[in-house]
Amino acid sequence: MPDAAFPGYAFVRLMKGFPMRIWLKRLQSRLQDPRQFSVPKMKRECPICGYEGVFLALGTPPRWDGRCPNCSSRERHRLIHLFLEREQIDLTRLGTILHFAPEKHVKRMLSSHAGYKAADIVPGKADLTMDIADITLPESSVDMVVANHVLEHVPDDRKAMAGIGRCLAPGGMAIITVPQNWAREETFEAAPNISEAERFAHYDDTGHVRYYGRDFAQRFADASGLDVEIWRLPPEEEPRWGLFRGDVLYIGRKPQAAAAA
Repeated sequence: MPDAAFPGYAFVRLMKGFPMRIWLKRLQSRLQDPRQFSVPKMKRECPICGYEGVFLALGTPPRWDGRCPNCSSRERHRLIHLFLEREQIDLTRLGTILHFAPEKHVKRMLSSHAGYKAADIVPGKADLTMDIADITLPESSVDMVVANHVLEHVPDDRKAMAGIGRCLAPGGMAIITVPQNWAREETFEAAPNISEAERFAHYDDTGHVRYYGRDFAQRFADASGLDVEIWRLPPEEEPRWGLFRGDVLYIGRKPQAAAAA
């Protein structure tokens, strides 16, 4: 502990016992979006790291309470963790797990499994260099596919969905998340040659090529040949875990009967 005459002594005393990284993230978040602290903030829980307390905003436009200040998990990371936990998914019983565009939080959940393979379109970023729209693995060779906010970046998403269905083994599972506008019945796709400013105006992201509507489950099922269900926590639980209202997972399962097809 520094001497009491040290100018920063009071500050060090204040910070003692409080994780510095959480304080710095709160400061950064307050500077980026001070409005988030203008309303009462309830405590949230992070099922990934166990943190309990106020969450922070993230994204453009900001999503309040979307980020855990301890491990920086986002809503979709926590939702996948809760799905695996609630549905008691035993990863040890799976062969190959194929994870596209692997983000660290989900990778940590899955990578201890011996059959885990991360894939990314950018060389050197993952175990496999692979475009989700051109899956080169053999048919029926994968037990689980995870694609977390990936398909909205893919020009031919139906080809990607078909590839997911093809590579899954009978009884295999796909866990998919996408940004979605529940007010739209149908997926919206603007012209492919629009400017970045127009793309951001349409999709809230310059890297997206569509905004999915309520038709996503059927779109995914038709293209992949999988049985698709929507998985969601009870609405009354969403605030506890810092989830965005209406966040869902799309779970695609390849029928066991496909083995005889």
